Amino acid sequence: MTASVAELIDDPVRRREARACDVVEAFLARIESAADLHAFVTVTPDAARAEAAALDARREAGAARGPLAGWTIAVKDNIDVGGVRGTRGSAFFAERIAPADAECVRRLRAADAIVVGTANLHELAYGATTDNPHHGTCRNPWDRTRTPGGSSGGSGAAVGADLCLAALGTDTGGSIRVPAALCNVSGLRPTFGSVSTVGTFPAGPSLDTVGPLARSVEDVAALTDVLAGYDPADPWAVERATVPALPGLGDGVAGLRIGVAAGGVFDEIDPDVAANVRASADRLDALGAHVDEVSIEGSDEAVEHGAVLIRAEALANHRERLAREPERFGPDVRRRLELGREIGGDDLAAATAAIQRWRHRVARRLHALDLVVTATCPGTAPQIDGAEMIATTARLTRITLVFSLAHVPALSIPAGPGSDGLPTGLQIVAAPGRDDLTLRAGHALQQVTDWHRARPAG
Repeated sequence: MTASVAELIDDPVRRREARACDVVEAFLARIESAADLHAFVTVTPDAARAEAAALDARREAGAARGPLAGWTIAVKDNIDVGGVRGTRGSAFFAERIAPADAECVRRLRAADAIVVGTANLHELAYGATTDNPHHGTCRNPWDRTRTPGGSSGGSGAAVGADLCLAALGTDTGGSIRVPAALCNVSGLRPTFGSVSTVGTFPAGPSLDTVGPLARSVEDVAALTDVLAGYDPADPWAVERATVPALPGLGDGVAGLRIGVAAGGVFDEIDPDVAANVRASADRLDALGAHVDEVSIEGSDEAVEHGAVLIRAEALANHRERLAREPERFGPDVRRRLELGREIGGDDLAAATAAIQRWRHRVARRLHALDLVVTATCPGTAPQIDGAEMIATTARLTRITLVFSLAHVPALSIPAGPGSDGLPTGLQIVAAPGRDDLTLRAGHALQQVTDWHRARPAG
């Protein structure tokens, strides 16, 4: 890795002083050198260079620039980038050109961020391995024989390999947080409805969110403050005041009430992952938080009901395509979609009611606490070869899914290596609208650890 790229990522002051053209060239060179990761679907060098040149001209003229001036961004390929191929990771949309920027991309551009390309994903954002039959198997930069997670695997791999400063992903059951954990970066699933999904292709509309990935929580916070805000054009938007993250990011965790989740899916983790969660909890305690173990009953059942909801919504999205041209789906996604046919109306009604009870239970726990911490994934990144997608997805997303169902903000940050030397993640959860608290706690941990600065060898 070139020193210039590392400095741009790790030193915000140096980043602000750099010319946008130099930043873009450094990252385009990195992208070209890591083509074997299959992190990108489409790279947009000409557009990125033109945007950088215009930004540098404004700077030289003394014009004001936005808070993300010169930041290089990869955008998951199910989020529209105007004028660029938007395939949604699928053969059905292989030649589709996005007609306009998604609202989240528009907001990033308004802050002077520069899009360098679209990131690979699990086909139709419906799986957690990003073994995409149409755009190549995305690989984990820490070990190219391992999955980067998914469905935002390209976004996680691109940030983890320093191919961009940040990326946009989408998260239904864990699709931002899982790649963040497995690729050693920070990623936020925002409060449901707080970031517009207009211009984003759905996976499970009642759970879908758009959110940022970056190496540091500080950068995730800056992105979140740009992205968040009610969009009346979004039918899933929630008109709720959100607390800006950056102003209080350095306030620390002293006095915060933090629960370490126990029982159910929260205990179904590898011993080394559990040790890393405990070490993070001990650091939060040392920083002045009040940390105790907390039980949230019913997490196993919530996972089962969540699977019913996601399968029903995915089949509804693709029923006509599945009936008309099933052969155009990748085999794993086709098998998973077919599972939706087993769900009856009574099953869906029962699952919906159970999910609402779970949401209420989590809300009650978070009424008595400021934050809950858990592992993000139960282990480190699985091998690509021999991993059956449906089973692998179910295991990787068990802990993340339960908080997707609760519609709460959830942040994943690096928590240190597992016994195999690969990254693990810590998940930090708060009440709806308090994304700022998750980021504040994550930032506090990153002031006393350097796991987020660790990079793969080579």
